[in-house]
Amino acid sequence: MSNVGCGNSMGDLFFCMTLSYLVRGFPRRAASMRKSKPITVTLGKQQGSVDRRLASGLYDSASEVIRAAVRALDREEAAIDEVMRQKIRTSLADPRADIPAEEVFARLRAHHEGQLKADPDDA
Repeated sequence: MSNVGCGNSMGDLFFCMTLSYLVRGFPRRAASMRKSKPITVTLGKQQGSVDRRLASGLYDSASEVIRAAVRALDREEAAIDEVMRQKIRTSLADPRADIPAEEVFARLRAHHEGQLKADPDDA
């Protein structure tokens, strides 16, 4: 895929990129059989990051960079989800008695009020 400038020059802050990301692996399918769809993305400051990766030779196209970024985001979100699931399992397995919500919120309000009195400029 190719980069398409959205402004008058390559120096513009915003660039549009027409990208196609593949739903399934190779070989690439004919356009009529494509399972992915072309999209346009405005990257702004992140355009430089894509350009550096292309210049490094590690990626052949902006589409490859974006696909790698989405895969990394998927892995990050999966890791965060697993951490949260583990915290929930640990909490549910905790044998201590539950604390009533009213008590929890009263403690939070008291803590917040104490923070405000300690540094009123941060309010």
